[in-house]
Amino acid sequence: QVQVVESGGGLVQAGGSLRLSCTASGLTLDYYAMGWFRQAPGKEREGVSCINWSGSSTYYADSVKGRFTTSRANANAKTTLYLQMNSLKPEDTAMYFCAARRSIVCSGSWWSPGDFGYWGQGTQVTVSS
Repeated sequence: QVQVVESGGGLVQAGGSLRLSCTASGLTLDYYAMGWFRQAPGKEREGVSCINWSGSSTYYADSVKGRFTTSRANANAKTTLYLQMNSLKPEDTAMYFCAARRSIVCSGSWWSPGDFGYWGQGTQVTVSS
Protein backbone atom coordinates (compact mmCIF):
# COMPACT_ATOMS: atom_id res chain seq x y z
CA GLN A 1 0.00 0.00 0.00
CA VAL A 2 1.38 3.37 -1.04
CA GLN A 3 1.31 6.20 1.47
CA VAL A 4 2.62 9.70 0.84
CA VAL A 5 2.97 11.99 3.84
CA GLU A 6 3.63 15.72 3.95
CA SER A 7 4.79 17.57 7.05
CA GLY A 8 6.15 20.92 8.13
CA GLY A 9 3.17 23.17 7.66
CA GLY A 10 2.06 25.70 10.24
CA LEU A 11 1.26 29.29 11.02
CA VAL A 12 3.86 31.90 10.16
CA GLN A 13 3.92 35.67 9.82
CA ALA A 14 4.34 37.32 6.45
CA GLY A 15 8.01 37.43 5.51
CA GLY A 16 8.74 34.26 7.44
CA SER A 17 9.89 30.84 6.28
CA LEU A 18 8.76 27.24 6.44
CA ARG A 19 10.19 23.99 5.10
CA LEU A 20 7.83 21.27 4.00
CA SER A 21 8.86 17.64 3.74
CA CYS A 22 7.37 14.70 1.89
CA THR A 23 8.12 11.01 2.31
CA ALA A 24 6.55 7.86 0.98
CA SER A 25 6.15 4.24 1.93
CA GLY A 26 5.37 1.51 -0.54
CA LEU A 27 6.81 3.69 -3.29
CA THR A 28 10.40 4.36 -4.31
CA LEU A 29 10.48 8.10 -4.96
CA ASP A 30 13.78 7.77 -6.83
CA TYR A 31 11.82 6.63 -9.89
CA TYR A 32 9.48 9.60 -10.07
CA ALA A 33 9.54 13.30 -10.75
CA MET A 34 7.89 14.93 -7.75
CA GLY A 35 5.64 17.93 -7.52
CA TRP A 36 4.30 20.30 -4.90
CA PHE A 37 0.79 21.65 -5.31
CA ARG A 38 -1.40 23.90 -3.21
CA GLN A 39 -5.07 24.54 -2.90
CA ALA A 40 -6.71 27.45 -1.15
CA PRO A 41 -10.39 27.34 -0.11
CA GLY A 42 -12.64 27.88 -3.10
CA LYS A 43 -9.78 27.69 -5.57
CA GLU A 44 -8.44 25.03 -7.90
CA ARG A 45 -5.36 23.04 -7.04
CA GLU A 46 -2.33 24.71 -8.60
CA GLY A 47 1.16 23.50 -9.36
CA VAL A 48 3.87 25.10 -7.22
CA SER A 49 7.00 23.23 -8.28
CA CYS A 50 8.34 20.09 -9.87
CA ILE A 51 11.70 18.35 -9.58
CA ASN A 52 12.90 15.56 -11.83
CA TRP A 53 14.01 12.16 -10.61
CA SER A 54 17.66 13.14 -10.16
CA GLY A 55 17.07 16.62 -8.81
CA SER A 56 18.95 18.15 -11.74
CA SER A 57 15.94 20.09 -13.08
CA THR A 58 13.35 22.13 -11.23
CA TYR A 59 10.32 24.13 -12.32
CA TYR A 60 8.35 26.75 -10.43
CA ALA A 61 5.15 28.68 -10.76
CA ASP A 62 5.75 32.35 -11.49
CA SER A 63 4.09 33.29 -8.20
CA VAL A 64 6.78 31.52 -6.14
CA LYS A 65 9.93 31.92 -8.26
CA GLY A 66 12.79 33.35 -6.25
CA ARG A 67 11.05 32.55 -2.95
CA PHE A 68 10.50 28.79 -2.96
CA THR A 69 13.07 26.06 -3.57
CA THR A 70 12.34 22.38 -4.06
CA SER A 71 14.93 19.69 -3.51
CA ARG A 72 15.21 16.00 -2.87
CA ALA A 73 17.66 14.10 -0.73
CA ASN A 74 18.41 10.45 -0.14
CA ALA A 75 19.45 9.28 3.30
CA ASN A 76 19.40 5.76 4.68
CA ALA A 77 18.01 4.49 1.37
CA LYS A 78 14.98 6.75 1.68
CA THR A 79 14.25 9.77 -0.48
CA THR A 80 12.65 12.86 0.99
CA LEU A 81 11.22 15.75 -0.99
CA TYR A 82 11.49 19.28 0.39
CA LEU A 83 9.96 22.66 -0.30
CA GLN A 84 11.80 25.57 1.30
CA MET A 85 9.46 28.55 1.41
CA ASN A 86 10.93 31.98 2.15
CA SER A 87 9.45 35.48 2.14
CA LEU A 88 6.02 34.01 2.65
CA LYS A 89 2.98 36.09 1.78
CA PRO A 90 -0.63 35.84 2.96
CA GLU A 91 -1.57 34.69 -0.55
CA ASP A 92 0.61 31.61 -0.03
CA THR A 93 -1.93 30.37 2.52
CA ALA A 94 -3.21 26.99 1.32
CA MET A 95 -3.13 23.26 1.84
CA TYR A 96 0.10 21.99 0.31
CA PHE A 97 0.34 18.57 -1.29
CA CYS A 98 3.17 16.54 -2.74
CA ALA A 99 2.65 13.99 -5.48
CA ALA A 100 4.60 11.63 -7.69
CA ARG A 101 4.42 12.32 -11.44
CA ARG A 102 3.84 9.51 -13.91
CA SER A 103 7.29 10.18 -15.34
CA ILE A 104 10.86 10.64 -14.22
CA VAL A 105 10.95 14.14 -15.69
CA CYS A 106 8.86 17.30 -15.33
CA SER A 107 8.67 18.23 -19.00
CA GLY A 108 5.42 19.32 -20.56
CA SER A 109 2.54 20.32 -18.39
CA TRP A 110 4.25 19.75 -15.04
CA TRP A 111 1.70 22.03 -13.35
CA SER A 112 -1.21 19.77 -14.24
CA PRO A 113 -2.49 17.71 -11.30
CA GLY A 114 -3.79 15.14 -13.77
CA ASP A 115 -0.24 14.11 -14.64
CA PHE A 116 0.41 13.06 -11.06
CA GLY A 117 -0.59 10.06 -8.99
CA TYR A 118 0.10 9.02 -5.41
CA TRP A 119 -1.02 12.12 -3.54
CA GLY A 120 -0.52 12.86 0.12
CA GLN A 121 -3.19 14.24 2.44
CA GLY A 122 -1.60 17.67 2.57
CA THR A 123 -0.18 19.99 5.20
CA GLN A 124 -1.73 23.37 5.99
CA VAL A 125 0.31 26.54 5.57
CA THR A 126 -1.17 29.74 6.97
CA VAL A 127 0.57 33.08 6.54
CA SER A 128 -0.71 35.95 8.66
CA SER A 129 -0.35 39.56 7.61
